[in-house]
Amino acid sequence: MARLIFITGGVVSSLGKGLASAALGALLQARGYRVRLRKLDPYLNVDPGTMSPFQHGEVYVTDDGAETDLDLGHYERFTAVSSAKSDNITAGSIYQRVIDKERKGGYLGRTVQVIPHVTDAIKEFVMTGEDEVDFLLVEIGGTVGDIEGLPFFEAIRQLGNELGHERAAFVHLTLVPYIETAGELKTKPTQHSVKELRSIGIQPDILLCRASVPIPEDERRKIALFCNVRKECVIQGLDFPTIYSAPIRYHQEGFDTQVLKVFGITDAPEPDLSRWNWVVDRVTNPEGEVRIAVVGKYMQVKDSYKSLSEALTHGGLANNVKVHMDWIDSEIFERDDAAVYLENVHGILVPGGFGERGTEGKIEAVKFARERRVPFFGICYGLHMAVIEAARDLAGLEGAGTTENGHPRHPVIALMTEWTKGNAIETRKEDADMGGTMRLGAYTAMLKPGSRVAEIYGANEISERHRHRYEVNVGYTRQLAEHGFQVSGWSPDGKLPEIMEFPDHPWFIGVQFHPELKSRPFAPHPLFASFVAAAVKQGRLV
Repeated sequence: MARLIFITGGVVSSLGKGLASAALGALLQARGYRVRLRKLDPYLNVDPGTMSPFQHGEVYVTDDGAETDLDLGHYERFTAVSSAKSDNITAGSIYQRVIDKERKGGYLGRTVQVIPHVTDAIKEFVMTGEDEVDFLLVEIGGTVGDIEGLPFFEAIRQLGNELGHERAAFVHLTLVPYIETAGELKTKPTQHSVKELRSIGIQPDILLCRASVPIPEDERRKIALFCNVRKECVIQGLDFPTIYSAPIRYHQEGFDTQVLKVFGITDAPEPDLSRWNWVVDRVTNPEGEVRIAVVGKYMQVKDSYKSLSEALTHGGLANNVKVHMDWIDSEIFERDDAAVYLENVHGILVPGGFGERGTEGKIEAVKFARERRVPFFGICYGLHMAVIEAARDLAGLEGAGTTENGHPRHPVIALMTEWTKGNAIETRKEDADMGGTMRLGAYTAMLKPGSRVAEIYGANEISERHRHRYEVNVGYTRQLAEHGFQVSGWSPDGKLPEIMEFPDHPWFIGVQFHPELKSRPFAPHPLFASFVAAAVKQGRLV
């Protein structure tokens, strides 16, 4: 039976609950324990799939096709444990389950209430598969006191009582702000946050206090006294030079040691942090650097492309270089010459996205990369832009475009309504709901022997995660191939192009899937490692 660790937050959001949870999972794993991480999100959306990246950051996709919170990306990158649909749920999904059960008569005529029916549904979700691991870490989104989060806090309060201290622990992440004008740290926000948590019946065992400067011993004693925890359980969380130093720094602060003591475990082996030290050393002491232009449309929010930026960092780790990322809004290229912004970069990446805004600017970036022979990586929508650019400028298909944005004369990108997954046929209606109707999750692709991607992967069959509605129109692939843009990866049934490349270009590859979702610091994705290697070579030529 697993021990459960509940991670909650207070004062403000964006303090790093997801990262702290991932780091703690990595530390327990480094001590030899089996871990799994889960996220409970209190918002009423069924999942984040229909939410704008400006609102919520990226949507992380699992192998089994769940659209989830971006924190699951942290979990996977830090523990290499693949997440699933059973690892992220929202209030909207919980309420939908309860209402569906009520409509079917599942409550036998009883009045359906938040307590016990909603909280029981939450508890059932949390405990799914708990016997498969040693530690189950459960992060609750938002902050204590949020009205939509109350059923989740009540559910974990109940679980804490039911499981007892032998099997349940509570970690609370708070802010200890430094007031510049006063020249001192303030503990009152943490005190109030804990007071709010205790008012709903939860006494934290560990306080993880985020601060911009070290927290003196006197301040830690004060926090411990007013929040009813031992001083050793007041853990400071300072800013890191790289997120991959989090396991090392938190272990130095005693985070994992104190969590284990809550469960009465004092004889656990010390964690083996050698690979984390290796990563941090590579990040902080690279042998060179390259500059990659990321040309997209959600540049105002850094978390919109979180997995992408991490995958590029991993590509840098594979080549022992630092990757500088220039985040460029593609709309700029619809007004200005792309060369002004791209002249000195060593690689160009056009990531995924939805909608018409900024598409012509992305096409200009693709054209610059193709004509100037700069390494180019197109992901999902980036592949679509590359296909449109090649269709217009090489194949002479005037008016080539995507049916996502209207009715082009040559629909080189179109909505596909049927495809194969495994042994089953999956279909999609044009008027279907937006949520959950894309080609989602892991799909197999067959690589063309002798192609660049087959060489990069070292295989002829791969599996990658998808999240999209529109596909490359197979009816135009022959014309594109006649002008050098070849399909080098197909779906197993040969109906859907998965990868396209220019073999005579230094490095020009577009993929329909999202390889960034499977990249790890200890196992950089081969496409990102190869792309950064090409950028390094390009840098030597500039």
